[in-house]
Amino acid sequence: MAKWTPKHEAPEPLEGPVVATITGGTILWFVLFLVQLPFYGWFDDHGHLWWLGTCLAGAGLGLIGIWYVRKRDAAIKRALAAGPSADPVTE
Repeated sequence: MAKWTPKHEAPEPLEGPVVATITGGTILWFVLFLVQLPFYGWFDDHGHLWWLGTCLAGAGLGLIGIWYVRKRDAAIKRALAAGPSADPVTE
């Protein structure tokens, strides 16, 4: 059996509004947590209390994600400002 090798180069990764996307997702997780909070008793009675924890964890991890993508975005902009010889991926 022959080893499969690609016949063409992989495409460049798509770049978009990463900071806005992560911020929007974080806000959504936190809003979902706040919407479910008044129903705490019902969730506890039916064994679904983990739903609140999931939303809170999503918001917390989103905050870490916002920090990460802002640092990444700043590093890419610094590398591009430094000149075309700098590689933004390795910095």
